[in-house]
Parts: sequence; structure tokens; C-alpha cells
Amino acid sequence: MTHALRIAQLEKTFGSQRVLDGVSFDVPKGSIMGLLGPNGAGKSTLIRSIMGIVEPDAGSIELSGQPWSRERVRSIGYLPEERGLYRDMKVGEQAVYFARLKGMERTDAIGALKSWFERLEVEGWWDKKVSDISKGMAQKIQFILSVLHEPRLLILDEPLSGFDPINAQRIREVILELKAKGDTTILLSTHDMGSVEEMCDEVALLNRGQLVLNGKVPELRESARD
Repeated sequence: MTHALRIAQLEKTFGSQRVLDGVSFDVPKGSIMGLLGPNGAGKSTLIRSIMGIVEPDAGSIELSGQPWSRERVRSIGYLPEERGLYRDMKVGEQAVYFARLKGMERTDAIGALKSWFERLEVEGWWDKKVSDISKGMAQKIQFILSVLHEPRLLILDEPLSGFDPINAQRIREVILELKAKGDTTILLSTHDMGSVEEMCDEVALLNRGQLVLNGKVPELRESARD
């Protein structure tokens, strides 16, 4: 089986605190892997290590069977838990800017953005400043920016946080469609167990920096019943 992401013996210490303690797991290509754990378990540090925001002390990360590199990280779609758009820029202008950073041509970016904006019902906000839109609208736009360039690896950190039930379901549907196409592998960090049951093929559970559970959702469900 080929893997879109392989984490091997990852370690990270901040001061006297071991945040990641020999974490290892694989994310199979074309799957949705749920990354679970309580606050402080090491999930955010793990994600930031994958994205090159934090440098691990030991261990390795592979992307599609190749050693980690900043060039490969550029192709990853990433929705951080800490949302952030430039408040004084217009929505459309900013969206095109981020799309260009991911290597998209301007014309292609505008066409794809218009389609996504229409689908998620934010098309009326193209010429508005970010400071004028609601938090929910801003979240939709950031989600769009994470998937716009059709990444092979998509990392979503609490993607449904703050959405009302209708819009949360829309985002779930998009995530499942991306998986169904078979070209996108998704690492989904969430506290929402309903989303895990509905969307994830496998889970990796962290606690105090260690991997305490890893496996396919149906198998783990059966194990819990026994």
C-alpha cells in the first residue's frame, strides 16, 4: 500500500516538556485519517511539524514516499485551527493572492474561485473587505483556499468549528467528495466524534505526546464492542 504521509518516531521537546514522544503512523493514499486527542496531546505540534512551522528534534516525515522538503510542503492544502485573513484586503483580491502563492495562474485561480464561491454561497462578498464579513463567511473562504489548488494532501484542523449545522454538513460533503475522487488524502484533526464516524477510514489517537491508538475505524468500533 502506498502512503501519502508517513510519520516515523517523531520527537519534539519544548523546555522540559516532551510534546511528541516517538510518534509513528502512516496515512494511506486516498484515505481520511482522523487525528484525535485531548488538548495538549501534541496534535497541533505534529501538524506544524508536517507544515515546517516547527522543526522536530528527531524522527522523519515522508510525503508520498519522498523525504520531507519545503518544496513538497508548498503543495499541501492546509486549514489551520487559528483562522487568519488580512482584514483590510478585499476578499477576492486576497483569495487570488493566496491561489497564486500555490502556483495557480491568475485566470485559472479566478475561474476556480468563482465556482467555489458560488457553491459555498459567498459569491456576493468578492469585492468586500474581510473586515466586513462574518466569521462564518471567513471560515468558508479559508476552507476554499485550502482546497482550491487540488492538493494531494489536505490537512484540516477543526474544519467544522464555528459553523452552523447546515454549513457544517456542506463542508462534510465537500470533504467526502474530495476523498471519493481518489486524488486527495486528508488528515483531519477534530474533537467531533460524529465527523470521525461519518468520514474517517482510520484514526490516530494521541495522548501526552504518544500514539496510544491507531487503526481502521470499523475494526476499532468492533474492538470497543467486545
